[in-house]
Amino acid sequence: MKNIVIIGAGLSGLSTAYYLHKKGHKVTILEKENRVGGKIASFKKEGFIYESGPNTGVLNNIEIVNLFEELGEECPLVTANEEAKFRLIWKGNSFHALPNSMIKAITTPLFSFKDKMRITFEPFRKKGTEENESIASFVRRRMGNSFLKYAVDPFVSGVYAGDPEKIVVKYALPKLYNLEQDYGSLVGGAIKKASAKKDADSKKITKDVFTCEGGLEMLVTALVNRIGKENIVTSATDIVVSKGDKWCVNYSKNGITSSINCDAVISTATAFSLPEMFPFIEKKNMDKINILPYSNIIQIIVGVKDVKGNNPMAFGGLIPSCEKKDILGILYPSCCFNRRAPKEGMLYAFFMGGSRRPDLFEWSNKKIEEYVREQFKTMLNMPDDIKPSFIEIYKHENAIPQYQEDCKARFEAINIIENKYKGIFLAGNIRDGVGMSDRVKQGKNISNLPFWEK
Repeated sequence: MKNIVIIGAGLSGLSTAYYLHKKGHKVTILEKENRVGGKIASFKKEGFIYESGPNTGVLNNIEIVNLFEELGEECPLVTANEEAKFRLIWKGNSFHALPNSMIKAITTPLFSFKDKMRITFEPFRKKGTEENESIASFVRRRMGNSFLKYAVDPFVSGVYAGDPEKIVVKYALPKLYNLEQDYGSLVGGAIKKASAKKDADSKKITKDVFTCEGGLEMLVTALVNRIGKENIVTSATDIVVSKGDKWCVNYSKNGITSSINCDAVISTATAFSLPEMFPFIEKKNMDKINILPYSNIIQIIVGVKDVKGNNPMAFGGLIPSCEKKDILGILYPSCCFNRRAPKEGMLYAFFMGGSRRPDLFEWSNKKIEEYVREQFKTMLNMPDDIKPSFIEIYKHENAIPQYQEDCKARFEAINIIENKYKGIFLAGNIRDGVGMSDRVKQGKNISNLPFWEK
């Protein structure tokens, strides 16, 4: 049995702790905030259930599927309604449905005629050779500029709140990148993968959008219950790791300094916080990690108790950067999931900021609310007599890491550090993806490392 300290009680840290605790190891989680869950937080108000952070996850790997099976009734899984399969894209002065069939792809006004014709030749284009090719360059090369502008650009804003001209496709969208590398074509690769025989695990990976019955915080609570609240220290500040006979982790809580001697330390903290926590790591390696850029995001929750039938039946709408609006996207959680709003009501989640408009993070809450009220009326075509019942604003600083061309150097530096300092693991969303399922998969993979059996 190993004695392990995990830094950070977000989904990365909790998942890792859950799997290691399950194997019989002694686990202590240190969390700087006074609560667990990281950005995940669910709220109930006036008949609404809403999130201040991530709104949904995707069942796109076996680890997240199995986790929900293991947690069972402690964390009832809820998958999205049929309506959630429809995505909307803003063009001109209105939303248009993102095509989900070949016929709709031909008739949609989102893409140019030239690019619709161009896509038929996509299987015959050469593979890219640039390792750090941006998502924008990749999509232009294979599909055309209008597909970038009105499909991929808003998608990247929705997932990363980032700039497709800077984010590297290999690291941010590895499945898309690998379609070209493995099959030579996105279209051909997708068809071959869809028609390939699936094993039992693959059949369970439905790629459904999910939440939990009472909000995503139920997942956090279920993991905490399995790990044990006594194994989690909140409000743990000034965390510093040093090397002795074992690893020693010093921290402060309520002005009292404590230390833990352990066999291993797993960090799931932000990249820029690592130098102070691990002062013994060489600057030349640490500098390659802590330069990781992050985007700030503003989420505005809008609850309406009675929309009088004005409820769009879709997952939500995304706004391409070329449309020059200050809204990144609008989710419709009450269309996706039942019991998110009163019977005649609707729940909306507006998003602003990101790398597209970082300056909006400095707006006052009053200015943000005034702007969202205006967009609620104009973008959603709401009559004057339908007004928000409440508005909640959440600002998330350093919310989403941007997987840009510094990724390769960062991953190499992490490998060098982990090989040199046995028992130190640098994890979290500084690598391996930013989605909820990515965080769970990383935790599972860490728990399966040979180190724990030595």
